[in-house]
Amino acid sequence: MDPESLQLGTENLWAWLVRLLSENSAWLDAQVRFYLPTVDLDSSSKVPDPEIIRHQLRRLYTQGLETWQSFIYSLCMELTVPLDLEVPLLSIWGQKDEFSKQIGAGEDSHPGPPLHHGVKRPSQSCGSSPRRKHCRKQQLELAQKYLKLLKTSAQQYHGGVCMGAGRPQASPLAYVPPILQWSRAAAPLDAQEGATIGDPEAADDVDVSIEDLFNFRAHKGPRVTVLLGKAGMGKTTLAHRLCWKWANGQLDRFQALFLFEFRQLNTITHLLTLPQLLFDLYLSPESESDAVFQYLGKNAHQVLLIFDGLDEALHAGSMGPDDAGSVLSLFSGLCRGTLLPGCWVMATSRPGKLPACVPTEAAMVYMWGFDGLRVEKYVSHFFSDLLSRELALAEVRSNERLRGMCAVPALCRVACFCLRRLLPGSPPGQSTALLSTITQLYLQMVETFNPNGTLPATSLLDLGKVALRGLDTGKVIFSMADIPPPLMAFGAVHGLLTSFCIHTDPEHQKIGYAFAHLSLQEFFAALYLMASDTVDKDTLICYVTLNSHWVLRTKARLDLSDNLPTFLAGLASHTCRPFLCHLARQDEAWVGSRQAAVVQVLKKLASRKLTGPKMIELCHCVAETQELELARFMAQSLPFQLSFHNFPLTRADLAALANVLEHKAAPIHLDFDGCPLEPHCPEALIGCGQVENLSFKSRKCGDAFAETLSRSLPTLGSLKTLGLTGSKITARGISHLVQALPLCSQLEEVSLHDNQLKDPEVLSLVELLPCLPNLQKLDLSRNSFSMSTLLSLVKVAFTCPTVRKLQVRESDLIFLLCPVTETAVRPSGASNLQDKDSLKKGQNRSLELRLQKCQLRVHDAETLVELFQKGPRLEEVDLSGNHLEDEGCRLVAEAASQLQIAKKLDLSDNGLSRTGVTYVLRAMSTCGTLEEMYISLLSNTVVLTFAQEPREQERSWKRDAPLTSFVCPVASEMSQSSRRIRLTHCGFLAKHTERLCRALSSSCQLHRLDHLDLSDNSLGDEGVALLVQLLPGLSRPLQSLTLSRNGVSLDAVFGLIPCMSSVPWVFHLDVSLESDHIVLRGAGTDRDALAGRCGPGFPAGAPELEFSPRYSSRSFRLQGCQLEPRRLACLCAPLEKCPGPLEVHLSCKTLSDESLKTLLECLPKLPQLSLLQLNNTVLSSRSPFLLADVFNLCPRVQKVNLRSLCRADLHFGSKEDQEGVCFGFPGCSLGQEHMEPLCGALSRCTVLSQLDLTGNLLNDSGLRCLLECLPQLPISGWLDLSHNSISQEGVLCLLETLPSCPRVCEISVSLGSEQSFRIRMSKEEEAWTKLRLCECSFSPEHVSRLASSLSQAQQLSELSLTRCHLDLPQLIHLLNLVNRPAGLLGLRLEEPWVGHVSLPAVMEVCAQASGRLTELSLSETQQQLRLQLEFCHQEDKSEAMANRLAHCDLGTDHSLLMTQLMETCARLQQLSLSQVNFSDDDDTRSRLLQNLLLSSCELKSFRLTSSCVSTESLTHLASGLGHCQHLEELDFSNNHLSEENIELLMGALQGTCRLKKLHLGHFPLEASSLALLIQGLSHMTLLQHLSLRHNQIGDVGTQNLAAILPRLPGLRKLDLSGNSIGPAGGVPLAKSLTHCRCLEEIILGNNALGDPTALGLAQRLSPQLRVLCLPSSHLGPEGALGLAQALKQCPHIEEFSLAENNLAGRVPYFCKSLPRLRKIDLISCKIDDQAAKHLATSLMFCPALEEILLSWNLLGDEVAAELAQVLPQMGQLKRVDLEKNRITACGAQLLAHGLVQGSCVPVIRLWNNPIPADVAQSLQSQEPRLDFAFFDQQPRAL
Repeated sequence: MDPESLQLGTENLWAWLVRLLSENSAWLDAQVRFYLPTVDLDSSSKVPDPEIIRHQLRRLYTQGLETWQSFIYSLCMELTVPLDLEVPLLSIWGQKDEFSKQIGAGEDSHPGPPLHHGVKRPSQSCGSSPRRKHCRKQQLELAQKYLKLLKTSAQQYHGGVCMGAGRPQASPLAYVPPILQWSRAAAPLDAQEGATIGDPEAADDVDVSIEDLFNFRAHKGPRVTVLLGKAGMGKTTLAHRLCWKWANGQLDRFQALFLFEFRQLNTITHLLTLPQLLFDLYLSPESESDAVFQYLGKNAHQVLLIFDGLDEALHAGSMGPDDAGSVLSLFSGLCRGTLLPGCWVMATSRPGKLPACVPTEAAMVYMWGFDGLRVEKYVSHFFSDLLSRELALAEVRSNERLRGMCAVPALCRVACFCLRRLLPGSPPGQSTALLSTITQLYLQMVETFNPNGTLPATSLLDLGKVALRGLDTGKVIFSMADIPPPLMAFGAVHGLLTSFCIHTDPEHQKIGYAFAHLSLQEFFAALYLMASDTVDKDTLICYVTLNSHWVLRTKARLDLSDNLPTFLAGLASHTCRPFLCHLARQDEAWVGSRQAAVVQVLKKLASRKLTGPKMIELCHCVAETQELELARFMAQSLPFQLSFHNFPLTRADLAALANVLEHKAAPIHLDFDGCPLEPHCPEALIGCGQVENLSFKSRKCGDAFAETLSRSLPTLGSLKTLGLTGSKITARGISHLVQALPLCSQLEEVSLHDNQLKDPEVLSLVELLPCLPNLQKLDLSRNSFSMSTLLSLVKVAFTCPTVRKLQVRESDLIFLLCPVTETAVRPSGASNLQDKDSLKKGQNRSLELRLQKCQLRVHDAETLVELFQKGPRLEEVDLSGNHLEDEGCRLVAEAASQLQIAKKLDLSDNGLSRTGVTYVLRAMSTCGTLEEMYISLLSNTVVLTFAQEPREQERSWKRDAPLTSFVCPVASEMSQSSRRIRLTHCGFLAKHTERLCRALSSSCQLHRLDHLDLSDNSLGDEGVALLVQLLPGLSRPLQSLTLSRNGVSLDAVFGLIPCMSSVPWVFHLDVSLESDHIVLRGAGTDRDALAGRCGPGFPAGAPELEFSPRYSSRSFRLQGCQLEPRRLACLCAPLEKCPGPLEVHLSCKTLSDESLKTLLECLPKLPQLSLLQLNNTVLSSRSPFLLADVFNLCPRVQKVNLRSLCRADLHFGSKEDQEGVCFGFPGCSLGQEHMEPLCGALSRCTVLSQLDLTGNLLNDSGLRCLLECLPQLPISGWLDLSHNSISQEGVLCLLETLPSCPRVCEISVSLGSEQSFRIRMSKEEEAWTKLRLCECSFSPEHVSRLASSLSQAQQLSELSLTRCHLDLPQLIHLLNLVNRPAGLLGLRLEEPWVGHVSLPAVMEVCAQASGRLTELSLSETQQQLRLQLEFCHQEDKSEAMANRLAHCDLGTDHSLLMTQLMETCARLQQLSLSQVNFSDDDDTRSRLLQNLLLSSCELKSFRLTSSCVSTESLTHLASGLGHCQHLEELDFSNNHLSEENIELLMGALQGTCRLKKLHLGHFPLEASSLALLIQGLSHMTLLQHLSLRHNQIGDVGTQNLAAILPRLPGLRKLDLSGNSIGPAGGVPLAKSLTHCRCLEEIILGNNALGDPTALGLAQRLSPQLRVLCLPSSHLGPEGALGLAQALKQCPHIEEFSLAENNLAGRVPYFCKSLPRLRKIDLISCKIDDQAAKHLATSLMFCPALEEILLSWNLLGDEVAAELAQVLPQMGQLKRVDLEKNRITACGAQLLAHGLVQGSCVPVIRLWNNPIPADVAQSLQSQEPRLDFAFFDQQPRAL
């Protein structure tokens, strides 16, 4: 086209364009506002002016080519443009040069757009002009002019109607105020904290009180308000609303208002001053900016600065010169008052971590969006016509999900847009399917862009690409260069983009573009990620993350992707797949794979442990996906308790959480602690049946929250615990809760502590108690209530039948209740109608009442006493910390004596005086249930403890411990009423003693007083002496009297000793002058029990572990004093009159020899003395000699033990019982020089039975000296010299002296770590002596001396050498040297080399021995070699030797060895080899063994066990055994032989007709070999022992064996255990045993014999039977009982075992005496108390019992009680095993009583019974024979 035509066409287009826009002037104004936001449009003329339109077009074009092109694109898209004109518009007017010619004529230049609201900026910046002084009037005029300009500008900017979605709606008709809620105490004084601001029901012309956001009464400190709200809540809208109100004169308190947005301020990179921020970047005065700023500074209290988007502010930099700094630094100075002090600052922000510049006292206001009323009001405003409005309201009301989304104002606006498109022509309820998620809301909004159905996919993806690029770079403001003109036009046409002017410096400004809302940018970014083929799946899933919301302010780039994961999750929904396919132009498989990838990431996140904010965000994502499987998976992955702390939660958040909880099967606990909560958020929990525990703790919860919660509670069917604590609920909120709680009958706990409840509210809540039948706890603590209300609460506690405890302490108020279902069923089992009625009335219930620190006075006590008398039985009453004083305490104490208080009455800290103590004593004199009275005026303690009524105690005893009729003496005493009185720190003096005794005597007249504690008073010697005189006058005896810390001297202590003879009940006197401790105790009292340390866990009424008086001795303990000879004489004098038996325990720092000698000389004067103990007393080195001579002073002494010169124990008995005296001086530093005088003193003791000298300094020289004196010592027991540093030289010295010590019968020495050295002597000369040496490390030179000593010690019969480093050559040398004229010598050697020595080497050792070998035993695994040598006179037996050698196969190498062996082993009678292998590789061993057997004509016993024998070796062995005609015992157990070898061995046994013992255990007998064995057994008529254990011979083999048993009449022992024998084999076996009348042992365990076999055995048991063992034999009660009854015909029975059989129901017991039964084993037999009823009693028929094994059963306290009765009568008992049963602490205590009564059993095993560890420890400390450990701790005898 030629230029002329182009110019003509342009002119025509221009004229047509002006005409078109004249008809659409409103649209043009909107476009100008969008592209030129700073232009002031002249709206005064309502008629369009073509010149004005041309002027606006020129401004659009001069803005730039991109702006002009974008405007043309918008025009073609939005307005109706003919096609013949659209093409020229798009093609021709893209040329700037041609168009500029047409519109540029007549204009010289184009001025820049105004910087703010059309106001022209002066040429000079306010920061560059010098300051000038102005008079006050001139300054005022300038300021007024500027303020007017500022308001005019605001009116122009906020006065019009904005078409873009991002600008606030200026008209008050269209604005709906959101819910605002104060968060801190900085709320205005005239506004109630927690109240919401803004009334949705206000008329359109009525202003809402948004000015309440500012506390105008705050005169000091920063005036900062922070408005917190999530994205879309309307924070920016509210900020602009404030500007509009101010511009229209509604905020008249402020003269100036400035509004800044941080998203724009972030573009400022240079430092600014505050004037530059206010004037250069906002609105500059026309002149004299300094004067205006000075005015603003003086009137700062009338200046408001609003900063929108504080969460988008970047990190603050440092301040520069002239107070210049970054924008955030300036904001910090404003908040802290360093800049413009006194001004008002308001900031909006998303919740999260606020910058540190925000002062802590700033007022925090939460914005919660819309509630239901506000949503409906907004919808009503949005839809102008009545029909659309009603349809929209009906849709919102019917769609719960949509109404929840509309709580966010931004989403509410989007929803209205979508409803406007959907409602015409759509059926009702259409929104439920199409608007179910937030993502679908936005999708529906996108679909409104093209009503004809054509989706602008390219524009959407391009816009999404821009959005994603901005999110990745932290960019929310874009320039024209960032967005192509067509895309800009697309965004402008559909209201997706907004524009605004950005001032970067005083002379420059630029136009910025942004998405209408940040969530819109995130939505388009999510669309691009899901639908763009340039984004792979790995990149996509990287954006599916969860934000913590606690963003640190040190980030240089903003994190703007809060909702991006939510939109990605929403786009992953199956309902979005068609849209995405169309948008991406891909098939469903491609889109589905991307959606599945997102869902999979969400599933992984759901399996992790998340914080509260992330958990809520994930719930939103799961709800958006609409995937049920994902929701179920997340629900099952949730923990049992969900806790949310310190982050705001909206109704939408709880709705998302509830959506997940719907899919959870198990109950869940929800805990919201410190979370700001939207008042209407509990609505989201309606119908959530999975919530079992619901707790809210937040100061933000007020009456509105309580009202909403009240509507939700009745729908929570599983709710058991409700907590609403630390909130601001008042009477209005409580009124709603009171109406809702009765509808929640399943509630078990309600907590409303720390609220603002008053008396009426507290009473109204308490009155609900009868309406909540399952309630267990009501907590109303930290609320306000008066004294009258308190008494009303007590009355409610008395009248309400479910209340079991009322606890009030200062501000605490807690009701504990017992549900009706539990209260109505009492353990007493009452069944009559009268009891039922009483239960209904609550009279049988017990109530615990605690009224602590409640300011109660005397008149209140009178009221309480009246209530007490009318109320139920009281469990415990605690009135401590009040002001009752003496009179009030007396009233309560007198009432307590008539009431049924079950446990305790606490009157502590009530101002009780010494006179009041006597009041309480007298008041309680008639109380029969008083158990303990503890009064201490120093600590203000007054506690009265009560016991149960006798009937109740008896019922409790039977209920808690269902024992038999066994009752120990102490238990019978405890059934009587007893009491303990402790009057400590009461200031009693000697003058008060007589009056006190009178009061106590009157108290004892009706009820026994057991324990009296008067410690920590001031009685002194005089008071104690007077008390001693008055003690016999008490009407009833005491059990203990404590006089500690009363200033008593030693002389007064001596005066107390006669009490042990004059006062019948005094058995023990414990005195410690060092700690000022004095206690007089009676018989059967325990020291720990007196100190209040009784074992915990014992049932009420259970007897204490005490000694019966008949077994108790008297004792006197004196500690912490220096005893001189004179004082010792004074001490012993009164002790002479004390009845016995008497124990004296003395403890002083040192005791001189003179004092010890005086004490020992007094012993003959104390014939009743049984024990004298000197504990922690240092004695001199001469004390051992003084004690060694004590037998001459007092022949009654039985044991003397002096340990380390600091502890001495002397035990005494009667002369008739004197069997021997044991002396011990361990660790007394005795050396060589002490041996002669010590032995001299001991030699005068003719009955010396034991001497312990362990741990001294003897060494070898001391041992030698002692051995020289040993023949003169009349010792007849052990001499222990362990730990005396004795070496090998001492051992050899001992051996050399053996010939001179013929009374030595046993020596045991170990020089290893044990350091043991013990010698046992006998009264007479011993014929045999045993010597055991361990770890003596003999050298070669020691061997000769050892052999010499062995040769000379003719009485030595057994020598044991264990790990003495004796190798093979030394052993040969030793055996060669040892030579005796006659006798036997046994040698047992244990050395490592024995484990790998060869049999020929052993034979060589035997060949070198001087004596003849009679026994040989070798065990390679145990590394043991045993020899027995016989020494006799040499005889010529060459002919017999030749005959033996004739049978031997002698090789060349072994001929000489065999010759020597024939001579040495001629008398061999016993040969035992264990773990010895005979292989085919080397037949030397087998041939040697063969030759040895052939030469041993006297061999009687041969054992080859646990060995591997080859076929060839067994051939040699069988050949040798065939010549052993005298063989009586053969043992081949645990060998690995083949069937062929077994048959070979069985053939060799055919000729052993003299065999008496045959052991083939664990021998794999097959059918053929078993037949050979049975055939051979038929010829062994002398057989006595037959053991075939664990051979699996089965029933057939057993039947064959039973057939030949009658041919063995001498059989005594039969062991067939573990052979798979059933009744088919067991019954014939039992029948055949009738012919074995000599049978003594029957062992048939680990077979399935069953009752038929047992009954068969019971009919045919041998009278000689000693052992009957059938463990794990499938026996039942019938068979076991039959066997037990059959034992009556076996008087010799010693062991009876039926372990691991099922004996449930009946247990074997004995009805006839079994005098020799030593062991009964019933382990793991499922025996319970009922089944074992007669077992314990029948044990009395077994006086010789040593072991009772009843572990791993079901025995309880009844059997324990039965055993406790019989234990004292079983004198031989050594072990009782009750492990793994059901014995409780009570049963263990009864067993301890049985031990105390005289039983000698060393141990009772009680491991793994239901006894608490602390109780077990307490019991074991009192009775060490009770063993609760896993390992057996039975003490070993010396």
